[in-house]
Amino acid sequence: MQRIEADVLLRGRGAPIEPGVVVMDGGRITYAGTAAGAPPVGDARVTQARTVMPGMWDCHAHFTGSTALDPLRWALEPPAAAGARSAIDAGRALHAGITSVREVGGLGVHLARAIDDGSVPGPTIHAAGAMLSMTGGHGDLHELPLPVMRTLSEHVPYLRVCDGEADCRRAVREMLRMGAQLIKVHASGGMMTVLDDPHHQQFTDGELAAIVDEARRMDRVVAAHCHGKAGIMAALRAGVHTIEHGSWLDEEAADAMVAAGAMLVPTCFIGRHLREMTSGSASVRSHADDTDLPRHAVAKVAAAGDRHDEAVRIALAAGVRIAMGTDIFASHLWGRNAQEAVLLADLGMAPATVVTAATANGPLTLGPMAPRSGMLAEGHDADVLTIDGDPLDDIAVLADPDRITGVWQAGQPVTAVGTRG
Repeated sequence: MQRIEADVLLRGRGAPIEPGVVVMDGGRITYAGTAAGAPPVGDARVTQARTVMPGMWDCHAHFTGSTALDPLRWALEPPAAAGARSAIDAGRALHAGITSVREVGGLGVHLARAIDDGSVPGPTIHAAGAMLSMTGGHGDLHELPLPVMRTLSEHVPYLRVCDGEADCRRAVREMLRMGAQLIKVHASGGMMTVLDDPHHQQFTDGELAAIVDEARRMDRVVAAHCHGKAGIMAALRAGVHTIEHGSWLDEEAADAMVAAGAMLVPTCFIGRHLREMTSGSASVRSHADDTDLPRHAVAKVAAAGDRHDEAVRIALAAGVRIAMGTDIFASHLWGRNAQEAVLLADLGMAPATVVTAATANGPLTLGPMAPRSGMLAEGHDADVLTIDGDPLDDIAVLADPDRITGVWQAGQPVTAVGTRG
């Protein structure tokens, strides 16, 4: 049994408790509340902290095991190298306070098995398997001959090209067979692929509806990559659960999201990082050619400009529920996940709401598959952080791993990158 006594207890949602106590027994929280109402210490191990809060969620990330920013390079990575890097990346995320990852396309569906059986340390991964793309869409590697791409789609764990309602249903079933906890679909064009336009809707309404229906029958929700408004509105008509990115979201689209009960995962981190790269001010250049953006991506990112920032502000004003996600897809960026929290605050989100986006809202992105996580409450998973500082006073403490003084996953202390106590 473990007991954390803190000046400030942040439950994940609701007002802070000062002072507060959290008690963990095994992998569950047995008490989280006022110090005055806490049970006796007994033989519990006691930790003192400035702030205690739930472990954070990154609700949009990709374990590709690649140092490259070019998706074509991901498909050509040797599987052993990609897997080895991804295991290290998972440890970096955990050390930085990310105890859960909603992985929306990548090696996560396989990496989760190694983490779950204790072979490697890392966040709990809720994975989608492969990203579903139409032929010629975002997720189809346009540089490759189509027969080669179709062969890759059968073997690379994060790409699946499908066309027509029957094939879309088959693709969903393949992901479920792989162990997917949600389904990821590209409902608009994107930034990193060559020929597609971020403003264009991808998949027909019928194909999107088939994907959502097939997932829903198995209690899975669909996460829809959408930059342009046409893709956003089509995805909402189909009944997707989350909109990812939302770069050209406007007031009409935001109101439609609220009416549908859909959530937004805005991925400010990757947008800001790519914009900095196009202006030549990116701070991470340690992998030289790998971190250079493809020319077509530079043009798309530059054309988008700061429109994504405006979209997030519109969503906030409309009351769209937001969950924290980064869209980290290159190995060298893992561990910087909580910088997303700072960017959300910069765009006008109150610190307490940022904490909720980073914790309690995370499980909600999984719909019926949501675990009892993201909250400090009796019976919830004992994924817990202690912080040297108060995020409500300075949200930036979440983005500094040196200020995260303790990480517990399923009640077990993480004592260093790659180890547990």
